[in-house]
Amino acid sequence: MASAAILSRPFFEQKSRAFWMLQAAGWSGYLILRMVSGVSNNPSLDNVIPIIIESIVGYCLTLLLSTLYGYYRRLPRITGILAVVATLAAATVIYAVLDAFTFSFIRSASPGITVNLVLATVFLNFTVLAGWTALYFGINWYLIVEDQIDRMQALELQASSAQLAMLRYQLNPHFLFNTLNSISTLVLLKQTERANVMLSRLSSFLRYTLANEPTAHVTLAQEIETLKLYLEIEKMRFETRLRPVFDVDARVERARLPSLLLQPLVENAIKYAVTPLEEGAEIAVSARLAGDRVQIAVTDSGPGLMQGKSRPSLSTGVGLANIRDRLAQAYGAEHRFDTGANPGGGFRVEIEIPFQVEEPRREAA
Repeated sequence: MASAAILSRPFFEQKSRAFWMLQAAGWSGYLILRMVSGVSNNPSLDNVIPIIIESIVGYCLTLLLSTLYGYYRRLPRITGILAVVATLAAATVIYAVLDAFTFSFIRSASPGITVNLVLATVFLNFTVLAGWTALYFGINWYLIVEDQIDRMQALELQASSAQLAMLRYQLNPHFLFNTLNSISTLVLLKQTERANVMLSRLSSFLRYTLANEPTAHVTLAQEIETLKLYLEIEKMRFETRLRPVFDVDARVERARLPSLLLQPLVENAIKYAVTPLEEGAEIAVSARLAGDRVQIAVTDSGPGLMQGKSRPSLSTGVGLANIRDRLAQAYGAEHRFDTGANPGGGFRVEIEIPFQVEEPRREAA
């Protein structure tokens, strides 16, 4: 657990602080281990002082190595590797010579450096410096990989947000075109009062849609209110032929879902159920809680599927694939989207999503 905490990314958020902490902890641990080993064999000042000097020299050498290694990382790979090997070899020789001189100066009656004395310390010195070098490059490689992972995740999130925004923005132009067409017709028929009412309702609907981020999630209650705004606009066209019905369980009103997810489904029902029938049709929107899932259904009492053919697209022209893609972007495999004939006649669209009350990315306006 301790090693996992040390290698966690928050520890390395301030790389300079992390380096000095690891440097101090590593050489302090090395000093303690060497002191325990030396004192247990012969507890005397002559044994303790060389170990302290050895640790100080090693600490200073590794500070120099860190500076050189930082420069070598900018060199071409082969050149950098050769430079690291040469520097490690030179540092090992320097460390061994200084270690041998310290040992000779403190313990020998006639201080001096001999080849045998240097060779006796080379293995330990090389092991220490090589281990430090391996840790240095290992940690730096770890940080590089983690940084690349963070960048990839940020790019994936940006791509996902961009795709969600694109799918969401596909809805507004087509809906706006249809509504403005209806208003234009009312003006040509000199029904200015109805045109003014329709414009007022359109402005309320657009104010809501433009106030929210395209990738934001809204509560189901907000989504239903948006649907009612939209249906008020459509009722100016169809009057009694359009009969909306809402049946929403109060327990799911706080559940969150992508904004304007249901409006295209209702628009689809208007095109294929209300428009072709002289008597119009009923469009029902229901939502209920099933365990930790929210089940939403949009049904109509229109002609349903004709001769086994599926409805080719939404009236906005963006297709049912738009809804599927938005659900896939928002919930991945944690959703269900089914379409088909309604057992009682007409067409039915069912959506099942997780019951979430928190905004996954950002709050809606």
